[in-house]
Amino acid sequence: MKKITRILFLFGAVSLFAVSNSKAQEIVVRARLHRPVIAERPPAPSPRHVWIDEEWAPSGGTYVFKGGYWAEPPRRHARWVPGHWNHFPRGWVWRPGHWR
Repeated sequence: MKKITRILFLFGAVSLFAVSNSKAQEIVVRARLHRPVIAERPPAPSPRHVWIDEEWAPSGGTYVFKGGYWAEPPRRHARWVPGHWNHFPRGWVWRPGHWR
């Protein structure tokens, strides 16, 4: 956790301001957080598994960085859509990745 905090400060996310919307469970930040560079990816457990990239997860009124992992698709021909930042007038909101 300390490493994640240091990385966020290094990337200029010091001005983090979170506002929680109770209906949508979304967190808005003033500055878009930059993701740290992760160098290692372990080998796939099987040919069926798909790599899910690192992404942000809401936690306690802010975001925490969640490392990448291998996952088996929930159904045949499912495709992983990576998470991304959306900009709104109030700030940036992270939209998590999902299966399509």
